[in-house]
Formats: sequence, C-alpha cells, structure tokens
Amino acid sequence: MTFFPKLPLANWVDSAVSWIKGVFGPFFDIMSDAIGGVVNFFVMILGSIPSLLLILIFAALAWWISRWTIAVFTAVGLLLIDNLGYWDGTIDTLALVLSSVIISIMIGIPIGICISQSDRAQKIITPILDFMQTMPAFVYLIPAIIFFGIGVVPGIIASVIFSMPPTIRLTNLGIRQVPEELVEASNAFGSTPSQRLFKVQLPLATNTIMAGINQSIMLALSMVVIASLVGAPGLGADVYRAVTQLRVGVGFEAGLAIVILAIILDRISQNIGTNKKANKN
Repeated sequence: MTFFPKLPLANWVDSAVSWIKGVFGPFFDIMSDAIGGVVNFFVMILGSIPSLLLILIFAALAWWISRWTIAVFTAVGLLLIDNLGYWDGTIDTLALVLSSVIISIMIGIPIGICISQSDRAQKIITPILDFMQTMPAFVYLIPAIIFFGIGVVPGIIASVIFSMPPTIRLTNLGIRQVPEELVEASNAFGSTPSQRLFKVQLPLATNTIMAGINQSIMLALSMVVIASLVGAPGLGADVYRAVTQLRVGVGFEAGLAIVILAIILDRISQNIGTNKKANKN
C-alpha cells in the first residue's frame, strides 16, 4: 500500500532513450564503425601472427617487464590454451579487452586529471563513478543494444563503462598524493600549471595510475562472458555455449583459458613502469 502514486520512472527512461537514439543515431553509427574497426584491427594483427611465434613474443614481453617465472607461466599457459583449441577465442577476447582498456584510458585519465585539479569536479564525478560501479553490468547491455545493435560493440561499451572508474579514481588519487612540498617547490621555480602537472605530478603518480589501469584490465576481462550474451566473440562465447548446453568439461576448459589470460595480463600490467631488479629480489 502506498500513499503516493507510482512515479513513471521507467517511462521517463524509455522516452529519454528514444530521444537520444533519434537525435544522436548518426553519431552512434559512426562510433560503432570506429569501435568495430579497432577490434578488427587487433584481431587482424594478432591473428596474422602464428600462434607459436605470438606465444614467444608474449613470453619475451613478460620476461622483459616482469621476471622469468612469469615468462615461463605465460609460455606454458598459452601453449595449453593453444593445445585445448581455444587460441582463436583467446585472440578475440584479447582484442576485446585491449579495445576496452584503450578507450577507458583515453577517457579515464583526462577525467582523473581534471578532478584532481578541482574539488568541485571531484564532488560531482565521484557519485557518478559510484553509480557506474554499483549498477549491475547486465543493465548496461540494454541501452548498448538499443544504440549499437547486437555484436561486439555493445559488449565493449558495457566493458568500458564497467571498467573505467578505477582508472579515473586512481589517477585522481595518485596526483593528489604527490607530496605538497614538491608541488610548492615546483611553484617556487616558476612552473606553470601544465609544467607542474606533466613534469612533477604525473611522473610521481605513475605507479598509482598503473594500478588503476591494472584494475580496469581485470574488470574488462571479467565482462567477456557478459558481453557474449549480446554476440561478442571470444572465450566468453565458449563459456556461454557450455552453460546453455550443460557441457561441464567444455565450460571448465574455456574458463581455465580465461583464468590463464587474466593472470598473464595481471602480472604483466602490474609490473609496467616498476623497477625490474626490485621485482627479482
């Protein structure tokens, strides 16, 4: 029993979505083509390299950025994925994650820089980030399908919305945690705001920003199964098919491939920009 009539919130949202689709339809078409082109580019580049050669490249990258144990795990893990027959799905998943993370970085870091310079902007953006992170990821798929149709693009859009907040938050945090003495010293030497930002604050905040990017990578990878519900290819589609067909073994194999890829991306991204000798010790 209620004392007030029900607010037609659902109708308001539907009307807003219809208006946005009608007004910005051509823009969404252009965005869909651009995002689809980025994904196809990564798939073409990664798919054109023989699997064994690409495994060696990833292992060498892991050794150069991190340590030899991570390189060995990378090689063994990717060889296992190739042996199980999920290499093409892994390439599609990696292309999906890379596209999502690149977009998240391109949008998230500038927003993080902006709110780090303004307390008012931080107060406005923080509730929006809370909303983005607490809203169930499935909900993002509904407007994404309406605006972009079925396929990989709505999956990427949902992944970007879900994975971008850590990049924004930790970029803001890293810049704000720069010691005030260093900021005052740069001001004393006559640095402009842009010089102070790019030569003092951002270099000192690099590790914190990379931690945010690492979290965005993990969140984007966690969306691959959800993105498969709207037609996105990759390992998530294999998991989804296994669930619908009750094929436990296939689901375990595809899930194991996702876990291996997640560990590799996590360990590599964690160590970008850090001292390799310190990691070895």
